Amino acid sequence: MQLLPDSKRILAVYLINMDGATDRLAAMMEKTSAVGLTSVERVAGVDGRKLDYPIAEFSELSYKLLHGRRRTPPEIGCYLSHVVCARKFLESGADFALILEDDVAFKDDFMQTLDAAASHPGDWDLLRLTTVSNGRKFRFRPLNGERALAVALTREKGSGAYLINRKAASWITKKLVPMRLAYDIAFDLEFLSGLKATFVDPLPADQDTGYESQIQNDLRRYRLPRWRYFTVLPYRIYLETSRVLLRGLRLLGYRLGLA
Repeated sequence: MQLLPDSKRILAVYLINMDGATDRLAAMMEKTSAVGLTSVERVAGVDGRKLDYPIAEFSELSYKLLHGRRRTPPEIGCYLSHVVCARKFLESGADFALILEDDVAFKDDFMQTLDAAASHPGDWDLLRLTTVSNGRKFRFRPLNGERALAVALTREKGSGAYLINRKAASWITKKLVPMRLAYDIAFDLEFLSGLKATFVDPLPADQDTGYESQIQNDLRRYRLPRWRYFTVLPYRIYLETSRVLLRGLRLLGYRLGLA
C-alpha cells in the first residue's frame, strides 16, 4: 500500500497476472515503477480451464440466457481474478484499490491523476481508467491538467485499469457473484445498484499495448446458435435504456451541483 500525497488516501494496488506470463509481469513491474506505483501486489490469475465445474461462483444458465454463450473458461477465470482482488482489498486497510490487468500502459501523469480523483471521493465508487470502446464521455469536474471526471452513457468494455472504493468492492464480491456475464460487462452495470461510476477523460492509461489477449482468443467456439440471442436481446435493450436514463440523471445532478 502507498500514500497518495495530496489526497492523503491509502492506495492498494493489485496486478492480475497468469502463472507463467513472466514477460508480461516483468514489463508491468517496470511500467508501474516508472509512474510511481511503489507497492504492487501480484495476484495470480485464475485459470478457468483448470476449474472443476460446476462451481458456486458461476451460474451457467444465467450466462447462457443473458450473455448468449456456453461456459467460457477464459472469461470465468478473468472474472474470478477481479473478484479475488476486490476481496483482498476489503481485507486490507486501504481507502482505495487500483486493479490492473497485465496489458496496460500508463501516461506520465497517471499517479497525479489518481491523486486528484481521490480528492473527490464523493463523485465515484468506481473510477474507469481504460476502455476498449470509444463512446463519448461527458465531463463534469476538472482534475489535473487536461483531465476531468466524466460520465459515459454508452456501454464501455474493458477492465484493464480501474479504481474502486470499499462500497464498490463489496458490490463486486456480493452482488456480482455468481458470475452471469463477462466481467467488463457486469461491472459496467453499477447504475443498477445505485453506485457511481465515472471515467477520467482523456484516459490516463491504455489497454491496447500490442499483447495478444489471453481471454478473447478463440471465443467464437463458445457462442450459441443465433436463435439463442432472442433471450439476450431484450435484456440488452433493458440495460442500455437503464444506462442512459440512470447515468443521464446522475450527470445532470453533477452539473447542477446536486450529486
